[in-house]
Amino acid sequence: MKIILFLVTFLLFSSTAHLFAQSSNYDSLVTAGINQIYGIKFSEAEITFKKLLVDYPNHPAGRFFPAMIYWWKILLDTSNEQYDEIFYERIDDVIEFCDKILEEKPDDVDALFFKGGAIGFRGRLRVIRESWLKAAGDGRDALPIVEKAARLDPNNVDVQLGFGIYNYYASVMPEEYPIVKPLMLFFPEGNKELGIKQLENAAENGKYAKIEARYFLMSLYSNYEKDNETAQFYSDQLTNAFPNNPIFERWRGRIAVKRSDWTTADSIFRNVLKKGEKNFPGYTTIKVKREAVYYIAYQYKNNGEYNSALKYFKKCADYCRKLDEDEESGFLINSTLYIGTLYETLGKYKEAEKFYNDVLDMREYANSHTLAELYLDRIEQITNQNKK
Repeated sequence: MKIILFLVTFLLFSSTAHLFAQSSNYDSLVTAGINQIYGIKFSEAEITFKKLLVDYPNHPAGRFFPAMIYWWKILLDTSNEQYDEIFYERIDDVIEFCDKILEEKPDDVDALFFKGGAIGFRGRLRVIRESWLKAAGDGRDALPIVEKAARLDPNNVDVQLGFGIYNYYASVMPEEYPIVKPLMLFFPEGNKELGIKQLENAAENGKYAKIEARYFLMSLYSNYEKDNETAQFYSDQLTNAFPNNPIFERWRGRIAVKRSDWTTADSIFRNVLKKGEKNFPGYTTIKVKREAVYYIAYQYKNNGEYNSALKYFKKCADYCRKLDEDEESGFLINSTLYIGTLYETLGKYKEAEKFYNDVLDMREYANSHTLAELYLDRIEQITNQNKK
């Protein structure tokens, strides 16, 4: 259910990238505000969209985009629910405003897109909060609205973003997660190749959807296509344009890890930590710090700087204990295992044994138990040889 709702709500909210240009002033305000949101310059975006609302009081955009500021505040730390209520209030205001327009003009494309997009964003947050029934209701309500708007303006390139996302993921998800195949019978069939082409078209030729299209291309090439060269291409575009967006920067670091470019990954995650120390928005959470110190520790290990690696893996484990609630994270399990190997390398076998046994007390992650048992046997053999 979560995956299906993911597909539907992304199709819906992505469609709001389509905006009908009313004047150069309108275009410049919307473009500036969108870039300020992606640049995590929320105070500046608020000023920009206040002007948009004053200059265009009868257009939904002036109400919709301030809600997107809160959406990005939520994305920067989804574990924090402090912005949920005001986000829902802003979204409800957009929907009510669009309904008033549609009462007089049922085919008003702007009102249709912004209403459908607002419902879609609301549904996406409900997916994050695991409010499945309400999210499903949003998907059911919004899909026909967006489809109608797309029929009224079929040549708009920005619309390709939403349909590209749906086509790709509706094709890929049933293969990745066979459990959803029966559910997909109730949804339009996807087309992976078409989805990629639609996203590439939006990324290259879209007016307002370029950034979002590049973000999805980066993530799908990295996660599903296993083409990290192309993923890096889009990652570089995003981080060059928005160097202080923590989501984009951390993605760039992860892609470097997948490419085994540990020098670049180390540099990126050290930069992430520095920005956290300077209180850059989105860089100060424990979740961000945990990821950064883990990859920095790994590079220390690669370089044979074992004491420094121990220090950072222990920091990662400390962060994990504050974050992990239901079960141990992969970060905690791997850090614990690596701490054991580092102590073993340093000849501190008792300490190593303790951490290997800690791994065995945790859930199985990848082949963590097999490795811990193998390493314990190895220490036992070494200890027995030393006794002879």
